[in-house]
Amino acid sequence: MKRIGHVAISVVLASFAVHGQSGRVTAAAHIGKGYELVQADRYGEAAAEFRAALALDPDAVQVRYQLAVCLFALGERDEARRQFVRLRALTHQDTKVIYYLGRLDLLAGNPENAIHHFESIVQDPPFSDTAFYLGSAYLDNRDTENAIEWLRKAVQADPRDFRSHYRLARALQQVGRHSEAEKEYAVSTQSRERYNETSRQSLTCAEALRSKPVEEARETCDRLFDRNDPDKLTTLGMLYGENGKYAEAIEPLQRATQLDPDSFEIHHNLGLSYFRLKRFSQARPPLEKAVSLRPNFFGSNALLGATLYSLEQDEGAYRVLNFAHELQPDDADTSELLFRVSVILGKKSAAAGDYATSLQFLQRAAGLHPDDSELQRHIGEIRNLKDRTR
Repeated sequence: MKRIGHVAISVVLASFAVHGQSGRVTAAAHIGKGYELVQADRYGEAAAEFRAALALDPDAVQVRYQLAVCLFALGERDEARRQFVRLRALTHQDTKVIYYLGRLDLLAGNPENAIHHFESIVQDPPFSDTAFYLGSAYLDNRDTENAIEWLRKAVQADPRDFRSHYRLARALQQVGRHSEAEKEYAVSTQSRERYNETSRQSLTCAEALRSKPVEEARETCDRLFDRNDPDKLTTLGMLYGENGKYAEAIEPLQRATQLDPDSFEIHHNLGLSYFRLKRFSQARPPLEKAVSLRPNFFGSNALLGATLYSLEQDEGAYRVLNFAHELQPDDADTSELLFRVSVILGKKSAAAGDYATSLQFLQRAAGLHPDDSELQRHIGEIRNLKDRTR
């Protein structure tokens, strides 16, 4: 039995409302909205949501971290540093916090402190560009030999990053290794040009998808199909998806997951593409992976909940949809699916003679549809049955 109807189409859209049906604003609702705003690069608004969440739950360490990252992105360095310093004590020197303190030291012109921070985490780095920033700190501190060592490691970690090649070229030039420096400058220029070319190809592809039949547009868009470049493949898959070409999005996104298996963005968009095609059993694994990588992102949770509902995995759907509803209580589609699955589970429990559990599910449904008289009548019947079995 296929359950997904019209609600499936809009459940993937992010709602920015934060008030629950009772009018009460929850910390989870502010957090959910904050994550959505971060996804849209709206850091100022996201910071306001995280502040509101902290006002309701001051001990939420992960929320404070997200606030600090937003402040860093906004260039509010003093306030970002205050938050990260506080987090350093709260998290017992979490490596992500130390990383950002090192970045702030570099921006403040204090490479010695930056080196101290990056050196303490580089053997087990929280982010792939940690070696790049350590090498940059050594370069700013005029320690060119150590700069060369770590910038070479940065190049090995991500050969496509033109910044590492450029900084390495500068370090090599400073110690008189001019031929090596010229090679790195050339690679940096080529990498930057490829980056710029990818941007141009993306714009051309998007225009073709908007103005031409998909068969013609593919001739333009497939210039981005590089089997060895997860960034280009992800860009291509997202361009197809954003223009409603979900079947075309599958191949590049599948290939991208093989090259970058821990990318939330790739798994979310692959799951979204399968979901849009109503290939729910295939949507489930990438959406589960996306949720494991970003547990508090509303969009992936809502999609996974709707997917499980369509697959009649009712208990799993209830857990995921209930959490998604906590993140964004006013998202109408998620609320409707949560209502439906609550009623289904309530009826299943009643049929099995478990009236206490049935009442829990039905009362959850009633909280979502408080004016449903038929549901209230049914709750009364189940309550009577429960009383008789005592």
